[in-house]
Amino acid sequence: MSEATVEVASGVEPARSPRLEVNTLKRDDLIDCLLQGWRDFAAAPLYGLFFGGIYALGGIALVALFLALHLPWIGYPLTMGFALIVPFVAAGVYEVSRTLERGETLSWGRVLGAVWSRSGKDLGWMALVTVFALIIWVDFAIFIFLMFYGLHIPTVSELVIAVLSTGRGLTFALVGNLLGAVIAMFVFSITVVSFPLLVDRDVDFVTAMLTSIRCVMKNPAQMIAWALLIALFLGASILSGFLGLFITLPVLGHASWRLYRKLVA
Repeated sequence: MSEATVEVASGVEPARSPRLEVNTLKRDDLIDCLLQGWRDFAAAPLYGLFFGGIYALGGIALVALFLALHLPWIGYPLTMGFALIVPFVAAGVYEVSRTLERGETLSWGRVLGAVWSRSGKDLGWMALVTVFALIIWVDFAIFIFLMFYGLHIPTVSELVIAVLSTGRGLTFALVGNLLGAVIAMFVFSITVVSFPLLVDRDVDFVTAMLTSIRCVMKNPAQMIAWALLIALFLGASILSGFLGLFITLPVLGHASWRLYRKLVA
């Protein structure tokens, strides 16, 4: 008989993660978080470049794979959807900010060890949620493409020309991007606070997701602005051939940690 079963049979409620208090953001908090994020990156740039490099090289490898498979049309949704797993990749950056905040000594063993130890717990479950969201994202992209173009696979130039000059192409782009935006906003809502929270505290991943959603619901304007800022920075970095991610990912990761600190009491 499991411990939880014994507790229930004896009339003792099993321990649950406490409901965390969520704060209201002030007008200048987003800018302040970005500035603090840059300062954290400047204080320990090698760690940020390492984690940003992993993400950048992963994106390049995925795009190269689909080009090699002659599926260039899926490159755009995959590249955009790849942003969904940023919070998990940035877990190491959160640990760097956490260590700097406490005034403790940074080391590769400490940072990587902390991320590894948490990845086997609720942080790992949260990572599965984001990977599943990425799979759903790509599935929807394939479905929409087949709905508009069937089994005919246009070249990249043909697809661009169709989007810019035909009604069907324009509708395809609008439907695809609107659906992608809905999925992205949902994933953003459940991850923006949950990953740094799981790095920082011993809570379960469901509590972390619910806390993240509460943060977004309590600060809708600021959190939508934060999502748009992330999309802007990541989009510009991806257009640079993913090289910009060496800088933008760690800076955004550090800034997200600072935002989490302001949001969760």
